[in-house]
Amino acid sequence: MSRGTATGPQQQWHHSPGRVARWAPVVTLALVAIASGATAASRQEIDGKVDAALKRFYAEAPAGADAARSAKGVLVFPNVVKAGFGIGGEYGAGALRIDGASVDYYSTTAASVGLQIGAEQKTIVLCFMTDEALAAFRKSNGFEVGVDGSVAIIDSGAGGAIGTTMAKGPVIGFVFGRSGLMANISLEGAKISKIQLD
Repeated sequence: MSRGTATGPQQQWHHSPGRVARWAPVVTLALVAIASGATAASRQEIDGKVDAALKRFYAEAPAGADAARSAKGVLVFPNVVKAGFGIGGEYGAGALRIDGASVDYYSTTAASVGLQIGAEQKTIVLCFMTDEALAAFRKSNGFEVGVDGSVAIIDSGAGGAIGTTMAKGPVIGFVFGRSGLMANISLEGAKISKIQLD
């Protein structure tokens, strides 16, 4: 996946191990606070939100709809919340769908340090385009984007179109907010883990 360009305080965070160690407990607490409400969601609640997210996705990103329909599996995080003041984290719960049915449930988490105030919400859709990519993901014991596998992000800068190179990628990702597909977005460092629901 193409790495986004880091600037300002965020760039210092990536290149300073000491700073990472110093802020790690605070970031962990931020992630726990964000996740506390989401982990109580039931299968039905997550599936309902996934249905709504896909409906909007198909309407607003026709190229994405084509990719999702031809994908071997589609992982949808309908409501990923990022919150913090200077130091923040993000969390979302979602479902992996194969042939239109939810087969497993996952969480995504990420931490960041930089100029950020308040909360932000986004939807993440990952399309596994090959059987091999889907199988490798499902067998993984925790999946980190950029480490365990790459994701080709289609953003608003490309008009939602999928180029020939990206179309051949094993995993294609879409991230959208209230205004549609987001530009200059990166998922690198996001950790995806399987969750057990009653």
